[in-house]
Amino acid sequence: MASGTTGETGTTGRSAGGAPGPGRTERRARIAVAAVFLTNGAMFANLLPRYPEIKASLELSNAQLGTAVAAFPFGALLAGLTASTLVRRFRSSRVATFGMVVVAVGILLAGLAPNWGLLAGALFVAGAADAVVDVGQNAHALRVQRRYGRSIFNSFHATWSAGSVLGGLMGSAAAGLALPLGLHLGVSAGIFVTVALVAYRFLLPGPEDSEREPTASPARGRSRAGGRALLVVLVLGVIASAGALVEDSGASWAAVYLSGSLGAAAAVAGLGFVALQALEFLGRVVGDRLVDRFGQRAVARAGAAIVVVAMGLALAFPTVPGTIVGFGLAGLGVATLIPAAMHAADELPGLPTGAGLTVVSWLLRVGFLVAPPVVGLVADATSLRAGLLVVPLAGLVILAGAQVLPRRRTHAESTKPS
Repeated sequence: MASGTTGETGTTGRSAGGAPGPGRTERRARIAVAAVFLTNGAMFANLLPRYPEIKASLELSNAQLGTAVAAFPFGALLAGLTASTLVRRFRSSRVATFGMVVVAVGILLAGLAPNWGLLAGALFVAGAADAVVDVGQNAHALRVQRRYGRSIFNSFHATWSAGSVLGGLMGSAAAGLALPLGLHLGVSAGIFVTVALVAYRFLLPGPEDSEREPTASPARGRSRAGGRALLVVLVLGVIASAGALVEDSGASWAAVYLSGSLGAAAAVAGLGFVALQALEFLGRVVGDRLVDRFGQRAVARAGAAIVVVAMGLALAFPTVPGTIVGFGLAGLGVATLIPAAMHAADELPGLPTGAGLTVVSWLLRVGFLVAPPVVGLVADATSLRAGLLVVPLAGLVILAGAQVLPRRRTHAESTKPS
């Protein structure tokens, strides 16, 4: 059994099955990882409110802007599968923090781009780096969680959500003050890169497997274990993508549906997205306690049931208040889902370090890329109300796939020696 390693402070962390609680090293590492998550959420969100200005200054059509913006997830998809190799070679701490420098440069260049081609190229670079950073920060967060010996992973994703809100507010304020793009994004990059680089010195030392319990399986059983692990990680990727579809429904379609199909005022139409984000944040704040008490499987199933019932009723009986509540409860339902899928994938035996997390992160980005056109195609063929039926359907997919998530560990299992 891997014991907690002693840090520079002389305190010892808790291993997966050990008794001591987290020491100063672990507490500082937790704060440092949270800071990296915050910067990752805030960096890109600073750019979003400036898209109208970029579109106008470059004289882009809606299609041209949309294509340029799509370069971000396209770069993430192409680079995402390299993250596992980079984490094993350079360590998650370096990948997460120094990768943020590349993300910042890409976003700054996007704001300074003089034409469509350079805008798309800069977003491609930022997206590619963001995909690698995403795996690195999640891998390191899971290292810290293993030191703690209890669930803290959802709190990091809550911090990311808070960072995205902070970045959006910064970008909106800069746009309202008519700050030049270069000045705004340069200051933003300087602030958040500094935070990430300062955080690096407080992250955990040592190789990625330091906190893992060693698995001693016979060589002839490894291929079978690896094959089963690959199947499980694909299922985890599917249910994470289902969660992404639910999240994207609020970002891409809530305002359109509320204002168009239901006739809500412009100020009210945005509340569907706000409700989803707010309740998802709340769910992530309390999610670690729920996971520790009930297990990831039970929490995911309960959340999926909330998605099915809430959005099913909202679409069956369409009203403006009911739809806003439906989107909000959908966000609450999937709050812990993506962290749960990442955690489960990273703990799978039979796969190289970081491989499961990388595959789930990659499939998750496929979900974010595919969801908007799927809903749009269904909406064009029938109605947006029919297109949004994919949300309760995604809840049913989660219900079916949640079996692969870990159940609650009993006291005997948590104290069983390895």
